[in-house]
Amino acid sequence: MHPLSHIQAITLDLDDTLWPVAPTIAGAERDLLDWLLAHTPKTAELTQQAEVKQAIRQVVVAKHTTKAHDLGYLRCEVIRETMRQAGDDPQLADKAYEIFHAARQRVTLYDGVAEALARLSAKYRLVAISNGTADVFVTPAGPYFHAAFKAHEAGVAKPDAKIYQLATSHLALDAGQVLHVGDDAHADAWGAREAGFHSVWINPQGHPWTHDSPQPWTVRHLTEVADHLQA
Repeated sequence: MHPLSHIQAITLDLDDTLWPVAPTIAGAERDLLDWLLAHTPKTAELTQQAEVKQAIRQVVVAKHTTKAHDLGYLRCEVIRETMRQAGDDPQLADKAYEIFHAARQRVTLYDGVAEALARLSAKYRLVAISNGTADVFVTPAGPYFHAAFKAHEAGVAKPDAKIYQLATSHLALDAGQVLHVGDDAHADAWGAREAGFHSVWINPQGHPWTHDSPQPWTVRHLTEVADHLQA
């Protein structure tokens, strides 16, 4: 790996790159269920039926194909459709989603990530690029970031090059001056490189690289990126 001395900014994925997303989603779903039990118990009952929940989600996703990049919208519409099927007021879906979304911001950074971000942000502008609905600026990672681009706001999701181009436009840099770091082999490592970025694949589990293109720089933790860049 060359020293990347010309890199002037770093873009980073969020979920499963800076923090584990599964426990965050699980906590948000518990908060949502508690709210549903208190306000729409029939919806809560349906929500707890895994097969029904999955069937409703499939219907909603098929109906809103132009919103595939907007995970928050789709989740809210799943709640709304569940309320309809349960016989509850579907207008309550927006409030229910607010409960979920607020809880979804409660993240716990992986060990060592805050230190690595502090080191990197002292040398580079850091920009978040995420397909999820986390607001990096209300998380413990927030102080280290210069800007953030989310799929539901950009209108496209990674690996679409357009969301990467939003970041380079904001930074007033060429794609080759930016390094992207993320855990998703396709959306992050492959997608960023297709957009002209240098890329780093966070791969702590040692998953195989399945694309035809050469495997990018691969690390197990963000600290390795900071060490390599002497940040």
